[in-house]
Amino acid sequence: MVFDGDCGFCRIWIARWRRGSTGIDYVPYQEAADWFPAISREAFARAVHLVEPGGKVSRGAEAVFRALALGRPRRRLPLWLYRHVPGVAALTEAAYRLVAARRQLFSGLTRLLWGPNPEPPTYILTRWLFIKGLALIYLIAFLSLLVQADGLMGPNGILPAADYLQAAHAQLGTDAYRVLPTLAWLHPGGAMPVILCALGAGLSLVLLAGLAPVPVLAGLWALYLSVTVIGQDFLAFQWDGLLLETGFLALLLAPGGMRPRLGLASPPAGAALFLLRWTLFRLMFMSGAVKLLSGDPKWWNLSALTVHYETQPLPHALSWFAHQLPARIQTASCLVMFIVELAVPFLIWMPRRPRQVAFAAFALLQFLILLTGNYGFFNLLALLLMLVLLDDDVLRRVVPGRLGWHLGASDRRIRRLRQGLITLMVMALFAVGLMKMSDRLLRPAPLPAAARKALAWTGPFRTINNYGLFAVMTPHRPEIQIEGSRDGRAWEAYTFRWKPGDPSLRPRLAAPHMPRLDWQMWFAALGDARSTPWFARFRQALLEGRPEVLRLMAHNPFPDRPPRYVRAVLYRYRFTKTGEDGWWQREARGLYAPPVSLRRQAGGPEVAPLPAPPRT
Repeated sequence: MVFDGDCGFCRIWIARWRRGSTGIDYVPYQEAADWFPAISREAFARAVHLVEPGGKVSRGAEAVFRALALGRPRRRLPLWLYRHVPGVAALTEAAYRLVAARRQLFSGLTRLLWGPNPEPPTYILTRWLFIKGLALIYLIAFLSLLVQADGLMGPNGILPAADYLQAAHAQLGTDAYRVLPTLAWLHPGGAMPVILCALGAGLSLVLLAGLAPVPVLAGLWALYLSVTVIGQDFLAFQWDGLLLETGFLALLLAPGGMRPRLGLASPPAGAALFLLRWTLFRLMFMSGAVKLLSGDPKWWNLSALTVHYETQPLPHALSWFAHQLPARIQTASCLVMFIVELAVPFLIWMPRRPRQVAFAAFALLQFLILLTGNYGFFNLLALLLMLVLLDDDVLRRVVPGRLGWHLGASDRRIRRLRQGLITLMVMALFAVGLMKMSDRLLRPAPLPAAARKALAWTGPFRTINNYGLFAVMTPHRPEIQIEGSRDGRAWEAYTFRWKPGDPSLRPRLAAPHMPRLDWQMWFAALGDARSTPWFARFRQALLEGRPEVLRLMAHNPFPDRPPRYVRAVLYRYRFTKTGEDGWWQREARGLYAPPVSLRRQAGGPEVAPLPAPPRT
């Protein structure tokens, strides 16, 4: 390949091609012009020339495509298109002449988009940090659930896993194993939910230690899928699906072996990186799109943030301060949020520098969300996905130096069979993800039957999901207070650990812990008790005084024996203003659920309404 050695634009791209090609010599025409007297110096100055061993000479765009195909067999598509698709040759040659005539301009654009380092990016250190971060998030998720599992889905929990699986098997027969894929089928009752969480925490530590990443990641995905299935309503959040999707894609990214060393591992598959970026794109873009598609006027007039910090599921103390900001700042913040969620995601598909801009914008948004609300491990998981926008050259500037010292010795070979299998799987996962996103964007237009069948088949594995929180902004904050009584007249309130209760108490920071019951109480308050089946089971657990459920609460006003009656009172909460006492003001809105008691029958206890009080 003969090029213009005095052209800065040419030198940048030749340096990139040289790094990724074999069997090609790159020589400036200032040195090689005399070797080829049939080609004038003016011709060499106008375009690159590829001289092949058989004497064939090509120039311009064709020379570039032939060199890419010779140096990297996987890059044969551009040459095939050039040769076989009508118009491609003429179009690419015209584009080549346009760039060649304005080399200084395009040299500046190249440095702006790719940076000063012309070498192709590597992602070995990126992958190492990604796997470590994922191990930490898995550990947080499993430990957070471990302390709640008994009360949520244990034998005496609110939604016992054994009852759920037995009912599913009675209704679906053996098809229940496909519809509800969980390891809990091995032993539905007993301490299985706790055992699954404990195993998940243990495997997370193994992954954190760097041992056998592929099989360990497979085990973590299977364990988390198992607990999300039996967790029912309490594990139906979007970040649970996002963790399953990210964990599954990490299988395609991770290096093989029992203890792969950072510097000696093969580079990650480009197809796996693409799919992780595709997941990040869907997460960010759909978060903005669903807000506009809902038609909610508060999103369209940019006033949603004036109520969001107050009405979000679990505010903390900084949420109160964010709520006090002037309306014009809230409006400007909402506009910036839409720019980050709807425009910035397209930078994901651009070169190195725009991807770094996207990372900075996304990271800032997630940091602000983390500062103003309790969203468990979601923000950490979103930040982890954003890591695939940064290559080793960027990360070596911020990670400990000894991690970067080994990267130069990396073995860049990837086994073709594994690469091929990964590529096929990525194509399938991309297609299903595109169907999911299209189904949400194009409603009510139906998807083709084949697409619906593919979504139905993959749905039970919860690994390819739709995203987009707060499509409709909640304008007010209803809150449920659970109260118990022994005589039906004097009522005492149960206190939750994280959700608002006593107006004088400071809202607490829970993240990265995810308090499942407290979150579901927010959703329950938006509807009614009849549309929230688990709520009746919760009240029954309080009437029976089950310790597993009571441990989910901060304060039990009936430590000696359970109350005879339980009711739910609905309040409307709002943040206090600067200068007012306390953190909340509340106004009673009536009963959310009327008083009930236990009615003893031969088959066991049953919740019954409170009888009318006797006349006195």
